[in-house]
Amino acid sequence: MPEIKKILVANRGEIALRVMRTAREMNIATVAVYSEADRLALHVRYADEAVCIGPPPSSESYLRGDKIIEAAQRLGADAIHPGYGFLSENAAFARQVREAGLIFIGPSPESIEVMGSKLAAKQAAAQYDIPMVPGTAGAITDRTEAKQISEQIGYPILIKASAGGGGKGMRIVGKPEEFDEQMDRAVSEAVSSFGDGSVFIEKYITSPKHIEIQVLGDQHGNIIHLFERECSVQRRHQKVVEEAPSAVLTPEIREAMGRSAVEVARACNYFGAGTVEFIVDEALNFYFLEMNTRLQVEHPVTELITGVDLVKQMIYIAEGKELPIRQKDLTIHGHAVEVRVYAEDPATNFLPDVGTLQTYVRPQGNGVRVDDGFEQGMTIPIHYDPMIAKLITYGQDRAEAIQKMIRAIDEYRISGVQTTLPFCRFVMEHEAFRSGKFDTHFVSKYFTSENLKSEPEPFVQELAALLTARFMAKVPASRPPVAAAGTTSKWKSRGG
Repeated sequence: MPEIKKILVANRGEIALRVMRTAREMNIATVAVYSEADRLALHVRYADEAVCIGPPPSSESYLRGDKIIEAAQRLGADAIHPGYGFLSENAAFARQVREAGLIFIGPSPESIEVMGSKLAAKQAAAQYDIPMVPGTAGAITDRTEAKQISEQIGYPILIKASAGGGGKGMRIVGKPEEFDEQMDRAVSEAVSSFGDGSVFIEKYITSPKHIEIQVLGDQHGNIIHLFERECSVQRRHQKVVEEAPSAVLTPEIREAMGRSAVEVARACNYFGAGTVEFIVDEALNFYFLEMNTRLQVEHPVTELITGVDLVKQMIYIAEGKELPIRQKDLTIHGHAVEVRVYAEDPATNFLPDVGTLQTYVRPQGNGVRVDDGFEQGMTIPIHYDPMIAKLITYGQDRAEAIQKMIRAIDEYRISGVQTTLPFCRFVMEHEAFRSGKFDTHFVSKYFTSENLKSEPEPFVQELAALLTARFMAKVPASRPPVAAAGTTSKWKSRGG
């Protein structure tokens, strides 16, 4: 079996740091790659070695597989870990890594190819009788036939790009007369985003929950699942709040979804860490959606409830070792919640808000974890995803995890940019979230910018009162009283 002694991490930010820290625990050396915009980034300073691979645009740096492989060979790395995003689900890159005599810490190129196409993934999963959302069996080639199928399954329907994700190339059609216009838009967006205009049709689930199952497979045919994550709180079809386990699944449904996820992985001879995504309707019927052939952003919540280090297992699997865990060994312990801290302004429809972190102080305490790649004084680059950090809390039950999250959000000190923390606090306190009776339409149903106009946080009020008292104590009795100065957003934990 190959032994990995040095890993090149082909990514940036918190995931690069996450992989490097795990590698260091395993006595494995690390190499960082970075763009000119990330010259002072934490992952660059943390790595044993670092190499610049190009200008800030990702197309000239983090997406340059040739430069990444050349750096790995030149610096004597045995393996490449792709993290998530960038080249992590690029089958051609995985194949190039393998052909260069290096180990790709992830699934095989063949598995990535199958699951990288939503249509190919559905066809592979169909062999195992896994529940599917009603729709077309393949890409649409005949619009007349597609319209007939849409009538049969019933409107509303969803037109989806076969390649890619993130909500691009996806259009909801509410009635037949909207079909052609939405089809043209979906195809156009699919071509511009993925270079592939293939689209297919699914029945649109009106109140969907997005629930996914974490899987791990080794190169000896052993595949297990590590239960579910609830990821229904989203904006622009992208997740903002995740938790594990789901508040609504019964043990029977959890077991059935877990079995289905393992079969999906088996359908493409999967090894490594992966996530099988399902859409769940109001009656808790679940349908296979797609498979992400990489580590997920939200993997920490699974680690906390299972005690399994997913990054460490990925490295062991890449070395050819058998999984030391069997399904019977796994149980759920407690509850974990994660919020993504984006440099976005929730009051302006979550528009990115780049700038310098004038204040950046992480919350601490029992059951609080922060995965990030920034520190005070650093600038949020305009070239990449605006995620600053992942804030995760763990409790003995869901109520405790949520309460810890509220405290942690209040203690997170960020100024200089607006962040999604105010929105995340709104979610934690909303009755729909607390009850578990929410779906992917949470933002459109419940959230407006007016929800952010609230009283100053308690510590702000206390500080203002203290300063006022001290000031008034120094004012001569003959002087008329002076009104307390108003607090500003610089004192707030949520945005600058």
